Amino acid sequence: MQTVSDIPPLIATSVVRGSAQGQSHGGVYILDSATQSVQQMIDWNTADIDWAGRGWDRGLRGIAFWNEEVYIAASDELFVYDQQFKPLRSYRNAYLKHCHEIVVYDNKLYLTSTGFDSVLMFDLPSGEFLWGLHAAKLDGRWHAHKFDPRTDVGPPARNQHHINSVDVSTDGLSFAGLRTQGIVGLSPDATLQQQVDLPEGIHNARLTPSGVIFNDTAANYLRMVERNGDERRFAFPTYAEAELDQAGIDDSKLARQGFGRGLCVINERLVAAGSSPSTVTVFDLISGETVFSVNFSMDIRNAIHGLEVWPYAVPVSAA
Repeated sequence: MQTVSDIPPLIATSVVRGSAQGQSHGGVYILDSATQSVQQMIDWNTADIDWAGRGWDRGLRGIAFWNEEVYIAASDELFVYDQQFKPLRSYRNAYLKHCHEIVVYDNKLYLTSTGFDSVLMFDLPSGEFLWGLHAAKLDGRWHAHKFDPRTDVGPPARNQHHINSVDVSTDGLSFAGLRTQGIVGLSPDATLQQQVDLPEGIHNARLTPSGVIFNDTAANYLRMVERNGDERRFAFPTYAEAELDQAGIDDSKLARQGFGRGLCVINERLVAAGSSPSTVTVFDLISGETVFSVNFSMDIRNAIHGLEVWPYAVPVSAA
């Protein structure tokens, strides 16, 4: 049986909802699974933030790796760091807004542009946004519109589906969101097809060889549903109200306990999932047990966003 010492380090990003200018807006953390200790590598405390939204722009989101570098998305900017989290460069695009998850495949980075109901493709060798896919649903049917994000002929800024996850593999491209009501795939004929039906209010949905796994954020569970209909639910940890910091300051129901977001499959048995206040929990999909759970902050506004296995040597804290 796999022990905790065998579990690789994890990298997580967080956003802070409802914080004021001059306060922390989340950051980047490395979790050493063997010791269950946390290092904050970046404190995302910047004045260059859109202060109009509650949580939208306040923190860092999706995480990916390419060419020995670390790619991390903010709401409307893609940042590149070295393995010690020294900033190297960044990229913007007019059609990148409220980005959530990102993924690398075949030297290309795919980004969810939640604010445009789109997925963007960023060519890693050239450093350019080359392709965009806008998704619309009319009369119960999905429609795809490809566009060039280097031009001004892209889609209008909308957030009808809240696309928050994207997956790309030899099987093709798929995405899901709070209001997509499932995972939607891009077919070889460039049409969009619903691949699996899911409830509203989800994050991080992805197909697995045996079914589908996702954060049922609305219900406060990580869920794994097999193709044969078998299902397992994993409840996120919660804490006594007296332990929470900033409890009660935000009545939006966005900053609440058990808000599940951030998910990475460690292996065929173990999965890590994020929740708020910023906590990462590793679940055993076979036994149904919690392997360990580590809290980063008891500030109820502080929510995990991105979560991945850290593939490099554990760095020395740069924060």
